[in-house]
This record gives sequence, C-alpha cells and structure tokens, in this order.
Amino acid sequence: MALYDLVAPRLEERGDPRYRIADIRAADPLGADALLAAVPGMNERGDTAALTVALRALVPDREAAAEWSVIDALAAMRDLGLLLGSLKRHGIQPAAAVPEVLPILELLARRTDMVPRDTVHHYTTWNPLGPRRRTYTGDPMEARLQDAVRTAFPGLVAALDSCGRLAGLEPYDPGFAVALDRIAHHVQSIVDAIDVTVAQVSPEYFALTLRPYFEEVEIGGRAYLGPAAAQVPLWLVDLTLWQCDRSDPAYDAFLAESVPYGLPSWRAFHARHAGGVSAVSKLSAAVSWESGHRLPPQLAASALALGRVLKILKTFRARHIGIARKAYAEDVRLYEEGSGGAPVALLRTILDLTRDNDTLVRRAAQGALGTPGHGAHAAAQRGGVR
Repeated sequence: MALYDLVAPRLEERGDPRYRIADIRAADPLGADALLAAVPGMNERGDTAALTVALRALVPDREAAAEWSVIDALAAMRDLGLLLGSLKRHGIQPAAAVPEVLPILELLARRTDMVPRDTVHHYTTWNPLGPRRRTYTGDPMEARLQDAVRTAFPGLVAALDSCGRLAGLEPYDPGFAVALDRIAHHVQSIVDAIDVTVAQVSPEYFALTLRPYFEEVEIGGRAYLGPAAAQVPLWLVDLTLWQCDRSDPAYDAFLAESVPYGLPSWRAFHARHAGGVSAVSKLSAAVSWESGHRLPPQLAASALALGRVLKILKTFRARHIGIARKAYAEDVRLYEEGSGGAPVALLRTILDLTRDNDTLVRRAAQGALGTPGHGAHAAAQRGGVR
C-alpha cells in the first residue's frame, strides 16, 4: 500500500468522510470507466467529434446529480474534466460545444465547494490507480507525473499541520524549532518528488504533448485554469514562514489566482494566516532584542531550524526553475507560462524572495551562535525532527 493511501484519511479535510480519497477513486457515478479508457486514442487521432459525443454522453441528469454525495460529485468532476481538457487541447471550448454541461459543472462546484472544473486534486490524488486511471495520453510518462504529484502531497499536508502550530508560537518557545524541523522533514519529500519527475518525465514530452491539455477553459463567461503544479500549495508553507508579511506584488497576484483552486480547508488556512506575522519576522524581532554576544540556546535553535527549512525551499525553487526553463525553452515551448499561470520570471522572483529571507535569518544569528561544539550552537545543532 502506498504512503498516500496509508495517511489519506487525515490529509484532506482532516479526515472528513466527504473527501475520503479511496472512496473518490473508487467512485464512478457517470459510468465512465470504459469511455474514458478510450480518450487517449481519441486525443491521439484528434477526434474532436468523438470527444464531443463522449462529453455529451456523460452529462448526467441535473436532478439526479443534485442528489449525489460529495464523493460522487468530486468523481464526476474528475471525469468530466478529462474531456474538458481534451476538447480544449484541440481548440474547442467544451461548454460551447456541449452547452448542457455548464449547469452541471456549476452544480458540482457548489456541491463540492470548489471551482467549476477539475483541479490537480482530481487529476492526481482522486484519480483511480491501475487500469481505471484517467489520462489524456496513456503515455507512461503521464502516469509518472501524476504519481510524482501524488507522492508529494502527504509531506506537504503534514507540513501544513506544523505550519499551523508554528504560527501560534514564538522563537523562544521550544516548540518553535520542533515545528520547523518537522516542516523541513516533510517539505523534503517535495524535493524528492521533483527528482522523480526530472528523472522520469522529459521536458519535451511535458511541453509538447501534455501541457496543451492543461489549458484554461471558459465556464460561465470566466476562464478557469486546468490541473497545475501551482495548485499544489507549497505557497501555504511560504505563507507562515515569510510570505504573509514579507511578500512581493507579483507573488501576491499569483496567490490571488491560485488560492481558489485549493481545497476548502486550505483556502481557510490561507485566510487565517494571510494577515499574520511570519516566522522570519518573529525571529528577526527576537534577535534584535538580544544584546549579548550569543543568543539564548532556544533562540539559536530556532534560528538554525528556520535556516534549514529555507535552505530546502531554496533547493526546491531552484530545481523547479531548472525544469521550467527546459519545458519552456524557445526551441520547445508552445506556451510562455506554466499551466498554473506562473511564468519562469515569477519562479525566479519567488526564489529570490526565499533567498532574501534566508539571508536575513542567517545574518540575524551570525556571530551570536557561539563556537561550534559549545553553548547555544551545540544545543541548536542537536535539534532534529521530533
């Protein structure tokens, strides 16, 4: 059994049975298994007539859909979404070609408290495994990309639990460094997932074959982005570490676009912490009040722990930029920006912001940690994931 399956019940909506991952994967309220298995072939042929007929065939009765559980509604959006992205990839606005799908998408959005199209959650974590897996192309690299994102989610969501606790602590509190060490441990899994993606999914395949299926579609007069890595909310970790009060207008604008695609509880997390005081600001303020040559042991431990997390985030951002540059290189790209609406320039901005905050933390503690192996520095270095 995969790690995600073991921890899934507590990851999404804190175990809310309406969002139980195994149940969503198992659900097939539209009876779509056989039809969706044929979608990769339709896409390979560019058979827009067949895709249009398939979408029309899957549109459920509105009254029946109104009685569905949240689990069935999420599964239905997942399956309709595969056809939305397929049609748009071939130049057709799906709601224009099949108008009867529009009220269903809007109904499913209200029922699930999410946007009226599929997101990265539908495409990865709520997607069945094995022969029922929904894909646009049927290529093994597409499945590997889905699995890489799926693998990243457990660590990320566990990190958010620690981020929530961190927001209520001060750097002198022993729990501050403990929470940061746990965040570092969990965020490392995202870097590991990136390594898997780099090794198993070529930039050319993503840029030329898969990326077109993630284009935005128009629903009810508004454009909605397709499944995207930007919807994996590493920005919620940034939020509590530094972004809530040390951000940049470009990053703020990106977040305003990305937050609506998150799970309801993640949107609530963002609302709770967006106006807070970041860990970097708390640490900087605490260090500024110290007048001695060394920081108190617990404050030193907090400084080192925060530096460790920011170093991992820098590594992730740098690797993300490397992947994006290859996928959106001039001789390969079909698009100027990622499927989540983020150009490579914004990724550079976020990396620079992370570096700036890391530099601030390191300078705040520089010269006050004592000699390695002694005092505060030694105590801090003994800290680890607990």
